Amino acid sequence: MSEATLSFSDPDQIPVLLGTHDCHIRQIQDALGVNVVHRGDELRIIGDDSQLQKSLRIFSELKAIIEKTGQLKNEQVQTALFGGNPSSKQEKQTPDSTPSAIDLYEKSRKVHPRTPGQSEYIKSILEHDLVFCTGPAGCGKTFLAVAMAINALRTEQVRKIVLVRPAVEAGEKLGFLPGDMLAKVNPFLRPLLDALGSLLDYEQVSRYMENDIVEVVPLAFMRGRTLDNTFIIMDEAQNTTVTQMKMFLTRMGMGSKIVVTGDVSQIDLPPDVSCGMTDAINRLRNIKGVGLTQLKNEDIVRHRLVGEIVKAYQNEDIS
Repeated sequence: MSEATLSFSDPDQIPVLLGTHDCHIRQIQDALGVNVVHRGDELRIIGDDSQLQKSLRIFSELKAIIEKTGQLKNEQVQTALFGGNPSSKQEKQTPDSTPSAIDLYEKSRKVHPRTPGQSEYIKSILEHDLVFCTGPAGCGKTFLAVAMAINALRTEQVRKIVLVRPAVEAGEKLGFLPGDMLAKVNPFLRPLLDALGSLLDYEQVSRYMENDIVEVVPLAFMRGRTLDNTFIIMDEAQNTTVTQMKMFLTRMGMGSKIVVTGDVSQIDLPPDVSCGMTDAINRLRNIKGVGLTQLKNEDIVRHRLVGEIVKAYQNEDIS
């Protein structure tokens, strides 16, 4: 193995080159197979001779962009690496291909779709700014959406993640809940926090929430907001009314993406209230930029019995 050194006259340029949470450097290391170590005002690049030669050329190109503009975008890194055509070795997802993994840039951790339906779901999120995903319990609707949101955040496609859930009781009255407003809604938001916590370290989740990079909020708190450059996920959307769904969808600002997930076989609304999710799907299905994904029993990836349980309850009128 050989080693090369890239020096910087202005140390402030190094964090820009590294990217948020080292996202730029991780992409370069994955694409070129080199190891990059930051030491003081220089970067040490470790690899074989051909890797070093290519790495130095790319780093010099990116360094020139930073010196000229003071910033570095993910698209510029991609262009330097692949000339706008990512190779099959790089697992950056593109609309032209079904992705093999979602890179979380968290200690090299990646999330792999486990069924063809899940792969199509991920592809739909990449291709559309608004995606509706329906499916039974355990098919990865929320988990994969959160993973895609983390990927978008760490590759600087968005600046923020907002996770939303309607505070609807599942067929039973919980009565008075103690504490302030956040304590009262915490039980309704817990599934979203669980999904986030299963993908990132607890400390990282805490930092994101403290710095307002990740928000987990009940649906009612969305009224009146406009969210630019944000990845927004609504979970359990089958429990929204038509009015609530319209309010939520119109929160989308410039540069934002919305994923709406739900299981229309588990609606907890009163019988005389129309489901906002099915209404929205019917209204918006033919609009360009809107993606629809329906996951099925074969996409269930929880315990084997979950699939059998779902089958046993299908087409039954349960009161």
